[in-house]
Amino acid sequence: MGNNTAPSADMESSHPSSAASAVSFHNVTPPDRWFPWLVPAFVVANVAAFSATMYVNDCPSTHTSDDGGLCVVPSLGRFSFEPLSINPLFGPSTDTLDLMGALNWKRVVWKGEWWRLFACVWLHAGVVHLLANMLSLLFIGIRLEQEFGFAKIGVLYVISGFGGSLMSAFSIQSKISVGASGALFGLLGAMLSELITNWSIYANKFAALITLIVIIGINMAVGFIPHVDSSAHIGGFITGFLLGFVLLIRPQFGWVNRKYIPPGYDMDHVKPKHKCYQQLLWALALVLLITG
Repeated sequence: MGNNTAPSADMESSHPSSAASAVSFHNVTPPDRWFPWLVPAFVVANVAAFSATMYVNDCPSTHTSDDGGLCVVPSLGRFSFEPLSINPLFGPSTDTLDLMGALNWKRVVWKGEWWRLFACVWLHAGVVHLLANMLSLLFIGIRLEQEFGFAKIGVLYVISGFGGSLMSAFSIQSKISVGASGALFGLLGAMLSELITNWSIYANKFAALITLIVIIGINMAVGFIPHVDSSAHIGGFITGFLLGFVLLIRPQFGWVNRKYIPPGYDMDHVKPKHKCYQQLLWALALVLLITG
């Protein structure tokens, strides 16, 4: 991943697979948990996109034994991988990635191909890159989807991926970039903001906070390895962090929905749904998302 033979495409790599357990210290277990179907669907979509990329790449048609570039696992036919001297991650060429929608600053800015800001999130530089990201997505995403539902996590994933692509486009202008790590770091950022905004309902909150910060720090450090797109990590994390305050806010402990309050009950003793600091963080994050 960080050796000198890495392809010229900057991949977004992350390994936050342990982060999902960092904030599992609730005082009260939610009565209902969502069935997680969207995150597995995202994994299937990423695998399908990689398969389509390899089909288009068609390594045997561009490499022969005469030019010294033998495809890896040639028994796969047109799905075989580029020579390791071209792509050590067992994947396609950078030209194929560019054709399929990799983030290319020149094409985005000068040719108006804004769709690449979304498309690049579903592409991966190789099998190694794909497996690392998809395992992380399953560990983090399934738990979040169980707790908050497919709609919120779907919005988090897509918008965080876009935020990571946007920052990457401003930071990397000489190479192409692919990968779902911007979206994955968005989920990590949302986990942190969810812990902060719902601080009062957590037990062992300081232990959970320190654990999560350490995990985030380790994964951020991975971004400084050569050929890894750290700007996408940072952009996705910031976007997800702000979105977490907006989407993942929980009612404070002791709040009761008004429809369950019996007639004649003194409403002055009913707690508001959210604390003042939660409402303040919600409004501040929303303003920053809109203006930033």
